[in-house]
Amino acid sequence: MLIIKAILEAVGGLTGLFLLFILIYQLAVGVFGFRKKTKDYADHDPEARFLALIPAHNEEKVIEDIIRNLQQMDYPEELYDFYIIADNCTDHTAEVARNLGAKVIETCKDSPDAPTGKPIALSKALRTLGDYQNRYDLLMIFDADNLMDTNMFREVNSQYLDKGKPDFIQCYLGMKNKEGAIAWIDYTGFTLSNRFFQLAKHRLGLNCGIGGTGFAMSTKYLHERGGWTTRSLTEDFEIQVEATLEGRKILWNHNTRVYDEKPTKFKASLRQKNRWGQGRWYVTFHETGNLFRSFFGGKVSVWEFLSVLTHMYNGSLYVLAIIQSLCQGLVCLIDPSKELFHFSWVGLVYSVALFTYGFFFLFYYADRVDNKIPFSVKTLPVMVASYLINIVIGLCSQIYGLLHWKDQAHWAKTEHGIAGKPAEVSQASALQRKVA
Repeated sequence: MLIIKAILEAVGGLTGLFLLFILIYQLAVGVFGFRKKTKDYADHDPEARFLALIPAHNEEKVIEDIIRNLQQMDYPEELYDFYIIADNCTDHTAEVARNLGAKVIETCKDSPDAPTGKPIALSKALRTLGDYQNRYDLLMIFDADNLMDTNMFREVNSQYLDKGKPDFIQCYLGMKNKEGAIAWIDYTGFTLSNRFFQLAKHRLGLNCGIGGTGFAMSTKYLHERGGWTTRSLTEDFEIQVEATLEGRKILWNHNTRVYDEKPTKFKASLRQKNRWGQGRWYVTFHETGNLFRSFFGGKVSVWEFLSVLTHMYNGSLYVLAIIQSLCQGLVCLIDPSKELFHFSWVGLVYSVALFTYGFFFLFYYADRVDNKIPFSVKTLPVMVASYLINIVIGLCSQIYGLLHWKDQAHWAKTEHGIAGKPAEVSQASALQRKVA
């Protein structure tokens, strides 16, 4: 029993230290998100050639908005093309898109039992387009429910030319909706991460995260890696990790936004987070060894190594906390003299202060600076409710993802249906904030 106790104490202690390290690391990185100035590149005349791909599976309800949005971009028409990828559609997505003047690529399953999803649709579309690497400089991917600022191509073009033509540029991840506690989960999460994770890392010279939409990718690099070859349900996270381990650069653009529709129902949000959990665990298990090999092989710096490591395991915090608690509980069963919980006023005050700073203060600061929305006491109830609901969703999705990480062939579609007016969104966002 002494050996078992020692093992449990070691596992629990190491898990606790790792959780503490992730917390301290994130707090330290977040400090660099406070400075208001966000633009670190000069404006350039349009030069880069853009290819925009929009995978769409039964999206006839929302496809019109993004098509009209892309038709109104503040960028020379001869320098960009966009295609709607009507992937295994059983509705009128392709017909609606063509009637609006959009170019459409239709993709179908190779067989009734063949896997499908965004990565497969992108791979097929790129094969259809052929020599895309010669006709375009950058590929941008959007979801069918998205809207974007009309200055997006212009801003990405300027950053791309000014920063030595990096391999990736991720734009600010905004939202089309935030009403209700469920949607508020994503609103607080993205508002916090955009400034205190993405922008902060960018200022430190570290690669930012790729968010699945609103990102630009070098067509040359994409062609070199054999096209779209991701295998997981979180293709954005997968390609981010792989590119970083190859020494590629991923920049952040805080000055132009893509607007994504988020779930408003508990079941829909849980289903989406379950898919993310499956994909993240898959990438984590497949790439942890490669991360260490890249580090010891000199491909990534110690700071980039720590950045990827903490980001990779940040999606497993609830599982790690459960492991630590179970180890502590089993040790107490083996040795009754050990305390399961030890109350401390100092610890309580420290925890409350840390939670207030990390959740409330940082969010309201970012919301004021980036969205021009002042603090309101009326938002506190939905803040607390969303936080509690997110604990349940986060815990369930991480456990579900861990149990189903090998299954990357099946996914549940997130239904979209919020209509928007692209011009109004862009005008409103331009009025709300100034590019510093």
